[in-house]
Amino acid sequence: MYELITANRNYSSWSLRPWMLMKGLGIAFEDRIEPFTRPVNYDAFRSFSPTGQVPALLHEGRTIHDSLGIALYLADRHPGVWPADPDARAWAGCAAAEMHSGFSALRSDCTMNVGVRVTPKPMSGALKANVARLRELFEEGLARFGGPWLAGAEFTAADAFFAPVAFRIRTYGLDVGTGQAWVGHMLSHPAMLEWEEQALAESWREASHEEELAAAGVITADYRTA
Repeated sequence: MYELITANRNYSSWSLRPWMLMKGLGIAFEDRIEPFTRPVNYDAFRSFSPTGQVPALLHEGRTIHDSLGIALYLADRHPGVWPADPDARAWAGCAAAEMHSGFSALRSDCTMNVGVRVTPKPMSGALKANVARLRELFEEGLARFGGPWLAGAEFTAADAFFAPVAFRIRTYGLDVGTGQAWVGHMLSHPAMLEWEEQALAESWREASHEEELAAAGVITADYRTA
């Protein structure tokens, strides 16, 4: 049995990727949450992850760390992680890798917080470029492969890697053009609804994450439990 270690549902975008991938593909796993309790959790997380970060997948005595490493590990063992069609497979791999390594302005300026809605501060040039690239990617994938998922008719790792972005788009009201069709489809997935329900039920808050949220703009709604 796999054991997947993740952090707070409300904050942890990196955790969501493999969690959503495994849920979306019906890969059974034990779900273990290690919450962020301080701005830097390295020392505590080193007990189960060599990087001191989440996510981490435990399997047959191995520790597989990093969301991309986990996706590659699962792809060797389960069908459907990547599309079967060669063109869609190549595109999906590139899109997931781009999300994994890029979009730094989106990460820093639009911190993930599932349970709130925010009117963002005026966007920097870097953030505008990131949002424009998201729109381009989403529209390209849907147009080339027919949707409703980014690389075609079936959910794949490409969708899982952009799952946190779907929450960010909703939280900050970002414009991704006709790519909004994918956002709506993603947010309505039963596993995304499950993640959101757990996020809203979380009672803990971590100060540095909340400070990042306050700096991102004006909070117009907060649906989290008190």
